[in-house]
Amino acid sequence: MLEIQCIINGKVQGVAYRTYVQDSATALGLVGYTRNLPDGTVEVVAQGDPSTLKEFIEHLHEGSLTAVVEGVAVEWRTVRKELDDFSIRHN
Repeated sequence: MLEIQCIINGKVQGVAYRTYVQDSATALGLVGYTRNLPDGTVEVVAQGDPSTLKEFIEHLHEGSLTAVVEGVAVEWRTVRKELDDFSIRHN
């Protein structure tokens, strides 16, 4: 199992992007979380097997119907702490 941390920029806050991310991750059997960042970007951390994570990254590029994704920065890393589900964090 690997982990990715992604920072998504564009029109991704206030357009149901995090719910879209959560639904996509859950459908693929991934665990992790997504949250809005103060600079207007969205952070996504997901854990799973590499092929499923690559498929998930394609979903991140598409986004919800009203989102406009301009870029997805992806960092691959080893899992630091295993997560149990995929959640939307509000902080």
